[in-house]
Amino acid sequence: MTGHLLTLNAGSSSIKFALFEQGSDLTSPQLSGKVEGVGTGPDSVTHAQALAQILQRVGSVRVVGVGHRVVHGGMRYAQPVVVDKGALAALARLEPLAPLHQPHNLAGVRAAIAAFNDVPQVACFDTAFHTTQPGVNQRFALPQAFHDAGVRRYGFHGLSYESVMTQLTRQDPALAQSRLVVAHLGNGASLCAIHKGRSVATTMSFSPLDGLTMGTRCGQLDAAVVLYLLQARGMTAAQITTLLYRESGLLGLSGVSPDMRVLEASSVPAAAAAITHFVEQIVQQLGRMAAAMRGIDAVVFTGGIGENAVALRGRVMAGSAWLGLHPDGGANQSGGLCISASGSPVSAWVLKTNEESVIARHTAGMLLQTGRSGPPAA
Repeated sequence: MTGHLLTLNAGSSSIKFALFEQGSDLTSPQLSGKVEGVGTGPDSVTHAQALAQILQRVGSVRVVGVGHRVVHGGMRYAQPVVVDKGALAALARLEPLAPLHQPHNLAGVRAAIAAFNDVPQVACFDTAFHTTQPGVNQRFALPQAFHDAGVRRYGFHGLSYESVMTQLTRQDPALAQSRLVVAHLGNGASLCAIHKGRSVATTMSFSPLDGLTMGTRCGQLDAAVVLYLLQARGMTAAQITTLLYRESGLLGLSGVSPDMRVLEASSVPAAAAAITHFVEQIVQQLGRMAAAMRGIDAVVFTGGIGENAVALRGRVMAGSAWLGLHPDGGANQSGGLCISASGSPVSAWVLKTNEESVIARHTAGMLLQTGRSGPPAA
């Protein structure tokens, strides 16, 4: 009986899954989907119940490994790992650093452990891609003891960046080795400077809160604002966490929605202002990423907004003309792969991220490395 690899991306209100046949090229799943409405209210399904629904859809196939997206690997995990009790406990201690993601990622792991018994569970980390960054780009200007304790720039969206680099390497190896800025733009958003296939700098840092304006997250913020909220406004840590992670960003700016599609369709002036703010932050941070590499050769758009928001991509490229990026409006409008003008000193591309494929490949690799192929065939 052919073995299969199952990938799970457990979020706060949904679980995405994909099923790949073991031994295939692991680029296209045989089955994929999403269970929504997880943990959203007293009558909503739990992660365990959502996984039960996924298993019903998967059917009677033989699952030999389950791969999980885990947002934060901390200082310890720079590579995928087969999850045991020790690893699960260590990853749980990182939950305060990614409160919107880590608890739900691990809930998915626990549910899969319960459902699949002895099948290996492989954690794949969004932070791992950025461990190649030079030390100067990982440091905050704090005393050494804090850095040693883990107060440092980690970076996130690593599985997405790895997916883009894998695709670029297949399509244009020379381009993949050049100085790139990949823009992962979605409800969570970040930029990454990548040179010779390695992360050099990124806009997110200690947590997925930093950097660009996002759907509900504030992005870059003066730390003194938090002190002000604590001292002058009397807000608790829990209230500030809710404000910065769930009530800010595009939602906070617009008062309408965190969804770019809703904002683009809205006639409310604040919605347009929120989009302008988002674009301006991307343009400014794009310059910062180029500076980290001492130059730039190409920009790649990915993520839900990056792949689909045509007008927004056009605005970002227009604002980045000073870098040598000249758009091809027709290619951008028609959804072309390359959306920069012929002869543009800096080229621009659109690639669809495929985090599930990356997770499946890492899971297959860990099964080979550990000599574990899952339970015997029935």
